[in-house]
Amino acid sequence: MTKVTPEMIEELFELIISIDSVEDCKELFNDMCTFKEIEQMAQRVKSAKLLLEGKTYNQVIEQTDISSATLSRVSRCVQYGRGYSKLLKNKN
Repeated sequence: MTKVTPEMIEELFELIISIDSVEDCKELFNDMCTFKEIEQMAQRVKSAKLLLEGKTYNQVIEQTDISSATLSRVSRCVQYGRGYSKLLKNKN
């Protein structure tokens, strides 16, 4: 089995940022991920948006059906990470 290297991960990110349209993005993610994985990523993005809007954990769980453990991780990323806040604050 091939070891996953930092270069392979970099190639993945470069592929993602090279996408020109939502349709192309959908096709790529449908090829790479299961439907459940796509749903879970969408759930995390929606949860991050709701947290950035000031919603409570209970409100987020009610609207997204995300687990409290996953929501806790998303919340830490919203608070201390750079991705969600940087990319989503400008989208609201």
